[in-house]
Amino acid sequence: MLYLSTILIQEKDVESFDELLDVVKMYAKSGERFIRLDLKPPYPDTPKNWEEKVESAFTGYIE
Repeated sequence: MLYLSTILIQEKDVESFDELLDVVKMYAKSGERFIRLDLKPPYPDTPKNWEEKVESAFTGYIE
């Protein structure tokens, strides 16, 4: 199980929500099967529907 908080801690160079989505896709491609959205991303451009966008990126619906 992959936790969003783990990504945020490990990927300190990420500076925007869009960059976070790219990193989430990378983790999904590395073989992770599940993601838990345990923390809201701290970026100013984080949208209100951030959970849906992160889940979509993880499952491969965002290209």
